Amino acid sequence: MYARVFVFWLLLFALFPGPAAWAQQTAPLNPAAPPLQSAPPALPPDTARRTPVSAPVLRPARPVVLRLLLEDTDRALLRPYRYRTVLPDSLAALREVRQLVLALQSDAYLTASADEARWSHDTLQVQFYIGEKFRWARLRNGNLGDGLLTRAGYREKLFRQQPFQPQEWGRLQDRILHEAENQGYPFATVGLDSVALRGADVEGRIVLRRGPAVVFDSLQIVGKTKTRARFLTKYLQIEPNQPFSQQRIQEAARRLRQLPYLQLKAEPEVRFAQGRARVYFLLEDRTSNQFDAIVGVLPNPNPGIGQKRIQITGDVTINLRNISGGGKGVGVQWRKLNANSQLLDAQYVHPAFFGTPLELDGSFNLLKQDTLFLTSRPRLQVAYPLAQAGRLSFFIDWRNSRLLSADSSLRQLPANIDSRFTSYGLEYTWNTLDDPYFPRRGLLATGQGSFGTKRISKNASLNDALYNGLALRSTQVSLGIRVEQYFRVGRSGVLMARLRGEGLINERLFLNDLFRVGGLATLRGFNELNYYASQYAVGTAEFRQFTGADAYVFLFVDQGYLRRDLPDAPIPHDTPTGLGAGLSFRTGAGQFQFVYALGRDQQQKFALNSGKIHFGITSRF
Repeated sequence: MYARVFVFWLLLFALFPGPAAWAQQTAPLNPAAPPLQSAPPALPPDTARRTPVSAPVLRPARPVVLRLLLEDTDRALLRPYRYRTVLPDSLAALREVRQLVLALQSDAYLTASADEARWSHDTLQVQFYIGEKFRWARLRNGNLGDGLLTRAGYREKLFRQQPFQPQEWGRLQDRILHEAENQGYPFATVGLDSVALRGADVEGRIVLRRGPAVVFDSLQIVGKTKTRARFLTKYLQIEPNQPFSQQRIQEAARRLRQLPYLQLKAEPEVRFAQGRARVYFLLEDRTSNQFDAIVGVLPNPNPGIGQKRIQITGDVTINLRNISGGGKGVGVQWRKLNANSQLLDAQYVHPAFFGTPLELDGSFNLLKQDTLFLTSRPRLQVAYPLAQAGRLSFFIDWRNSRLLSADSSLRQLPANIDSRFTSYGLEYTWNTLDDPYFPRRGLLATGQGSFGTKRISKNASLNDALYNGLALRSTQVSLGIRVEQYFRVGRSGVLMARLRGEGLINERLFLNDLFRVGGLATLRGFNELNYYASQYAVGTAEFRQFTGADAYVFLFVDQGYLRRDLPDAPIPHDTPTGLGAGLSFRTGAGQFQFVYALGRDQQQKFALNSGKIHFGITSRF
């Protein structure tokens, strides 16, 4: 494509020579690489005499005055362009002239040139020519379908009596070729046909030469991996006999980099033969199966009789990924929050479900809160990968909460209640992280929304009269967002900025309906799931200084806003702050992590005796 554009400019400029008075040039200076190409201006006379032709050396660096010689009409055209008239040396002066010519040519003054340069002591005088401003008389569609031109961004009014800008014409060519190579024509070329020049007006037809049609042949895996080619064919949507698409190749590389159990060692390679394209991926298995055990040591603020002044909490996680090389995954996590509270999470992931691009995800959550209530939450989700880095999911969520004990002597409804809630929702994810475990740059953004019907069940241990005036059926809406951005700082530093938030909207909420916030995963410096919130937002800033590929020390601050829309809530809103430091590095047993955090809220101040220590080892095999 670029070769044809270059030839076109040569033919075009051959028809538009500069003024005859400037034809005899003592030192032609034309800074443009294609479309304009000529020799640099002569060096100052004293330097030229002392310097051999084979090894030119510039004169000693000293300020140079740049003076442009123009006609009156050209002087008015040059007035909007700013350029330096005093430069530190002769090389800087030549570069300044070069940049000025390129700026004019990009604004449709295609014949702009620096035609003659003369040195006089510390002054560089350049005979400058601007010429006419070219424009499109009309750019007509030659043999392209209207749909392809529309997708490429072509609009006829943009190329009718408009300035002829080489960059815009080049961008249109690139977009057309991009569309063609994604429709099975990777060797397509585009150019102008029937070009007519009338003064400064250019007219022509845009013509696409598609070349041979190409289809995908197969997908080949090179490297030590148990991942099956059949699974990747479905997962990456590179099917045999489908039209070749360069965009699909690029998207496949991005999706492979985000898989926690595979490592893409090089960019995909495509080989063409007899109208077919075979794609090669250089892959290696990554140790991704996970066994994670974390022990938490927390102070007990109100120890009872026979209780210790500290609490030991636990977190055990088991994740098995890429089972049998088919991308399937199973995960289980158990957490002990305190002496009587426990949390269980389980998940199953099945990508390329029944040979389709769909990914099936099933999860189950169980929370036992002391002797107050038990909440179970199964969820079924179907996800579909979109172009670029997007992913759209549809999910169904069932939530069932029941009281473990109830006081029949109560004269009003308790803080917790028996309820069922079925919701339907959508989730959209955008992921451009460069690594799933230790990202250095990229963006992860997720937004979801759901709605459904909440049903309140009457508890047999409570008086029916307590439910009078309470709507047993109501509509409930849930919203959530998470944005996480990673920035490189210097050679080995990374700054992570994150915002997470959720909101629950219902005419009557109870304590066991609310979100749980606090702890290592959400708001550090506080006990696990310490807070109940109907709406919350947590902003995090964390700086990581890497000392190796998977080792770093970090400082962080978490700032939260919590709100509880409950009748007679003692603290309707709070703004807790957590800050601390930690380190993470690989050992023979796995990835070791240590975190020390302090927290402050309306009931607690920053104090060393209330600090939270979390440490543990994540073992991958």
